[in-house]
Amino acid sequence: MTGDAMQPTRDPRATLPDLIEVLLNKGVHLNLDLIISVADIPLIGVNLRATIAGIETMLEYGMMRQWDSDTREWVQRAVRTHLPIADDEEILAKMAGGHYQDNFYRTWRPGSAYLTSKRLIIHRRDPAETLWQARLNSIASVSALRESSIGGEERTRILVRLQDDSEAILSALEPDRLISLVQAQLDRADDTASSTPEAKTRADRPLREGRMWFLETMASGSTWRGGQAALSNTELTWRSPMDGRARVRISPEQLQDMRREEHSNPTDEPRVLILDTADSTITLAADDAAAWSTALEDWQTAALEDRQSPALEATTPPGRNHDERAEEGAASWR
Repeated sequence: MTGDAMQPTRDPRATLPDLIEVLLNKGVHLNLDLIISVADIPLIGVNLRATIAGIETMLEYGMMRQWDSDTREWVQRAVRTHLPIADDEEILAKMAGGHYQDNFYRTWRPGSAYLTSKRLIIHRRDPAETLWQARLNSIASVSALRESSIGGEERTRILVRLQDDSEAILSALEPDRLISLVQAQLDRADDTASSTPEAKTRADRPLREGRMWFLETMASGSTWRGGQAALSNTELTWRSPMDGRARVRISPEQLQDMRREEHSNPTDEPRVLILDTADSTITLAADDAAAWSTALEDWQTAALEDRQSPALEATTPPGRNHDERAEEGAASWR
């Protein structure tokens, strides 16, 4: 390693999430020999060898795998005492949750929300009862449902639409995280079901990636969170180092409007990106916001053309091309 590589650097815009991102995604290895002396007399010696990293990074490099395996087995055994799950079914997440019952009487039924490798479940432990469940392959979509509480504070529920056109409203301690986890499982299933390697390669090809800030709105106010944004042919995603899954996930069809407005933000660019979808408004900031804006416009235009092109081809009679139809249409106006 060269001397330049060992020189400390400082980014005045670096934040605690930046440090956490390094620790979680890359890790730090300490190899330290320390001697504490008093009046030039060595009294205490410290020999330190430590590796600090996120659990996923540790597992990737073959560390702590036995602990991970033992912990997963213990959780599975503990849950199976009150929640029936198959031997090949793995629990991916658990948090406090509930199901809104809407039949002969309407009420919230509290319990715990479980996401497994096969199902989304609302289950009550005592007395043991499954309040609601759906297999992942029966879920058509999952989205956030914003509503105001009696005190005026915005509350997030989870709207689950099934393939049979039925709907369910759920609550969760971390609704956005649960939505992201469920969506990730649905996306993984869609990728597995893709029949052509060419289509999968096209969908996965990154168009643009880079550092971006997300304006998170909470009851106490708004705060900017640093993270990474990625634009592919199928979606725009943003996640922070502290998020297990993407916090923002937008497809071209979901994007209704995009504009740039002046807004205070952590970057040197005075204008931010504002993206409107059917159920939310997302504010993002980046040093290269103008380039991101252009890329998003091209991305949405390309997606629109892809949707329209089959319809145009279907309306063209055999043996005639689009130019001939255009000339005929122009003649009818003359």
